Amino acid sequence: MSKQMVVMQPQPVMISRDSDQWGSGICDCCDDVPECCFAYWCYTCFTCIKAKKYGECLCLPLLDLCGIVPPITMSIRVSMRQRYGIKGHMCHDCLVATFCRACVWCQMSREMKARNLQVTLVGARNL
Repeated sequence: MSKQMVVMQPQPVMISRDSDQWGSGICDCCDDVPECCFAYWCYTCFTCIKAKKYGECLCLPLLDLCGIVPPITMSIRVSMRQRYGIKGHMCHDCLVATFCRACVWCQMSREMKARNLQVTLVGARNL
């Protein structure tokens, strides 16, 4: 008879106690005035920096400059809703991305700051 030893490695666990709603409204720019001013005065630089912090290509938001409906702003907003578990629908995302583009990027920036998730190993033991 042979005996097998099974070793279980600790698995990373992400526990999020955040809400399923946006942390701030689309027009809550006064919650972070410096970010709002940066977005207003240098919109292109602001969006590129925020896209990079979100994990996307630095120049991706530059593709929004063509057309009426901004596909990159809308797709990053939808991606952020899915990543953070925020309820919503595509129609609303399309409307706010089209008519309130700078405010949408400010809202997404505030959300990234508020939900800056750090991966913590729970139950890991030093051997």
